[in-house]
Amino acid sequence: QVQLVESGGGLVQAGGSLRLSCGTSGNIISIDRMGWYRQAPGKVRKLVADILRGGSTNYGDSVKGRFTISRDNDKNTVYLQMNNLRLEDTDVYYCYLGGVIYHDGIYRTLNDVWGQGTQVTVSS
Repeated sequence: QVQLVESGGGLVQAGGSLRLSCGTSGNIISIDRMGWYRQAPGKVRKLVADILRGGSTNYGDSVKGRFTISRDNDKNTVYLQMNNLRLEDTDVYYCYLGGVIYHDGIYRTLNDVWGQGTQVTVSS
């Protein structure tokens, strides 16, 4: 089994910073894509940023220049540094893994793995 543990969400004033972390459990061999999505109540989950195993990154338009995604392949952990936060960044942020290979006696693959979500609230 593969599970995700997110941390780093919370309440911050506009203009402030937060750093989200997403760690993993399980005997993971490799992860193709790691990323963060956000979702407001009743809305579609949207990509914030993702990063491939080789380091290529992709950002949603609203966060470009403010957020930075990174990953530690040895620790199978992904981070999201969020700077210059705005009121509109308030959402639940979800960690995502795509293309996971893990071993629990035999080799298995998972197409999509989601974290439980962490609340980010930006106040004025």
